[in-house]
Amino acid sequence: MHPFLRSLILKNRGLVTECLRRRSSLTSELFENMDKKATWDRFYAETNRDRKDFENFDWFFGFSSVRDIILPLLQANTPSDQPLRVLDLGCGTSALGPSIYRHCPLPVHITCADISPVAVQLMQAHARASTPEPLSPSSRLEFIELDCTRLHEHYRSSSVDLIVDKGTIDALLRSRDGKEKAGLMLRQCLGALRRSGSMVQFSDEDPDARLLWLETEAQERGVMLADIGVQDVGETYYCYHLSPRSVIEQR
Repeated sequence: MHPFLRSLILKNRGLVTECLRRRSSLTSELFENMDKKATWDRFYAETNRDRKDFENFDWFFGFSSVRDIILPLLQANTPSDQPLRVLDLGCGTSALGPSIYRHCPLPVHITCADISPVAVQLMQAHARASTPEPLSPSSRLEFIELDCTRLHEHYRSSSVDLIVDKGTIDALLRSRDGKEKAGLMLRQCLGALRRSGSMVQFSDEDPDARLLWLETEAQERGVMLADIGVQDVGETYYCYHLSPRSVIEQR
């Protein structure tokens, strides 16, 4: 079984294995087409079918595992009258974005974005039913449908303080037709970040492979666009941290 899919099943065993038992073709579709909107529409529709109560679906791990990475990055920003802009890109039905909204002591504008309208609608309905109270009364939380390869159509250059990617680039890289999309997403994310901003990429891919890919793709005309670092998250996951070296004009 594909390592990414195995990780997904182990972390969300009860939710996924029943779906895969009843719809075995979904296993093959996930394996080959994780870059496709239709795949995720089907995935979220089937994993939530016949469920009485909504349950968040978190890739790899939950907010508690990375709280001490994300919150210090936000708190390191220079105080401003405007909320910090945070983008959870490829959010699915994860609780990560709502957890940042709930626990960040600074005002934040959290946008949870996903290509699947099914996932977005599920999250919107859940938020209406049980909206968490933020620490800052000026914080905002929204869920939008967004293709991660068309980020430049929604965000101007140097407008975002933090971009969180938990498994989205992994899904693209491990798809049959997703590798080019992964590079495009990365460069557009770097272009959307403020000079003081950061992108954190959570992955199960070993640094020997991922750092080489990041160093190759985070270039324009041979010039490195970002400084890149890595740290462990538990025993089997990694956080890749990218900070832009200069403002990159979106094309």
